[in-house]
Amino acid sequence: MRHRKGYRHLSRTTNQRKALLKGLAISLIEHGRITTTVPKAKELRRYVERLITIAKRQSPHAHRLVFAKLQNKEATKKVLDEYGPRFETRNGGYTRILRKGRRLGDAAEMAYIELVDALETPSAAASN
Repeated sequence: MRHRKGYRHLSRTTNQRKALLKGLAISLIEHGRITTTVPKAKELRRYVERLITIAKRQSPHAHRLVFAKLQNKEATKKVLDEYGPRFETRNGGYTRILRKGRRLGDAAEMAYIELVDALETPSAAASN
């Protein structure tokens, strides 16, 4: 039975897993699109979508909650000022996972994870 197994452990201890997800989330928020393995992308999707949902509230408490998860001032500011208002009318589904193929070294399945509508911004379009 799979009771009480609500997330992927990613073969890491709790502290390592939290640090990994925090780092991946900061990278995704800064760049709009990153490449990672499929299990990490699926777990990152849960993490980031919750942050954006909190950021849609636009309150000081939402700011504190997002900063508590990210511990990065620039990423927190970007989530609250840019992504919160952008996804104001959207009810979830802020990220997209696109499978990329297998990694050469260990044949791990790779994927792009990106924020929806991220490619419409001029800075993201210039970097692709």
